[in-house]
Amino acid sequence: MSKIRRLVLDVVKPMEPSIVEYAKKLSALKGVSGVNVSLLEIDKKVENVRLTLMGPGIELDSVIDVVESLGGAVHSIDEVAAGREIVEHAVTLEEM
Repeated sequence: MSKIRRLVLDVVKPMEPSIVEYAKKLSALKGVSGVNVSLLEIDKKVENVRLTLMGPGIELDSVIDVVESLGGAVHSIDEVAAGREIVEHAVTLEEM
């Protein structure tokens, strides 16, 4: 079975812990070689962030467990790349 190599999630999290803490915890997971946490929106009590994880074998359940242990919730899975190669998104005419 192919392993997940890139995973992009939309996450709602409390103001604390910081996105730095999220990045540190997620980057320590087995099969994850890099993490990017981008702040998308700030509300009075929560932040909306985009998590991008790269690695040779990302385990979705482990990622969700860390997010939830830090008080967050996965709002959506926005992208998944699996297989021997990562296929980049091709822009279509509708997107231009």
